Amino acid sequence: MSHTCGPPFSPLQLGRISGAFDAIGVFELKTAIKGFRVRRAAAVAVTAGAVLATGALTAAPAQAVTTPTITAKGGYVMNSATGKTLFTKAADTKRLTASTTKVMTAKVVLSQPNLNLDTKVTIKKAVSDYMVAKGYPSSAHLIVGDKVTVRQLLYGMLLPSGCDAAFALADKFGSGTTPSARTKNFIGKMNTMAKSLGMTNTHFDSFDGLSNGSNYSTPRDLTKVARSVMKSTAFKTVVKTKAYTAKTVTSSGSTRTMSTWTNTNTLLGWNGTLGIKTGSGPDAHYCLVFAATLNGKSVVGAVMTAPSEADRTSDVKKLINYGYAKIG
Repeated sequence: MSHTCGPPFSPLQLGRISGAFDAIGVFELKTAIKGFRVRRAAAVAVTAGAVLATGALTAAPAQAVTTPTITAKGGYVMNSATGKTLFTKAADTKRLTASTTKVMTAKVVLSQPNLNLDTKVTIKKAVSDYMVAKGYPSSAHLIVGDKVTVRQLLYGMLLPSGCDAAFALADKFGSGTTPSARTKNFIGKMNTMAKSLGMTNTHFDSFDGLSNGSNYSTPRDLTKVARSVMKSTAFKTVVKTKAYTAKTVTSSGSTRTMSTWTNTNTLLGWNGTLGIKTGSGPDAHYCLVFAATLNGKSVVGAVMTAPSEADRTSDVKKLINYGYAKIG
């Protein structure tokens, strides 16, 4: 038998042998013959060397992430942690926002100084009159005379998309001597907030998305307000809630248990989806502002003018998965 690293040994030369693996996996044989050493490569070292020689341990090239095709006319996705753009499709084209408008309504409410979410608001007849005038749009079914907290109004506006709750909030936090003046002033605050957030292609003419002809935004701009307001713990708690039952105080002082408000966002809980707000209308078609976090990756975005509710859902699922993949 011969060895590649030294001459053959006789039985006498191998009379006393000791050995150990050194730091790189090579087995070192020591004989009783003074000053004579031999190093033999252990099988594990040979194997490792062969693998390295063939490049089998080198990192595999990163798989290219295929950009999804969406049915919505506009879409945008951002890494919510860094603000980096991950996906765009007509991201700066102005489109009707429908009830995604209520994300800004909530942002303005939550930005009020010294806000107490447990402050009670009495539902005025003006709320009912508004709902009648608008042809009974989406509603939280608030009852005139009831006292409802600001927190409950946020649930009523953001889960069942109650336009009555949006009116009550705008009336509460706007300035003026009449409901009309106060809600108009509140809309002004929405536009001021939009400017402060860099929403350069956005204008609101309503607090609930029932446009008077000049209520528009873009996927990129809606994502900006979404990223900002999702920093509010109160907002995050509301929009991730699938169902909520409010207990209000009636005009006689008794407790009223409202019918449960169900979130219109059916994506909640899917693959880390945390919210945020749906929107739909005959002209706006189907919109969704969304946020999701999974395995330390967070995305926020919007789709606008999808042809159907099912298409909107499919689009957002594609974009959330794509966003995660792009973050890596």
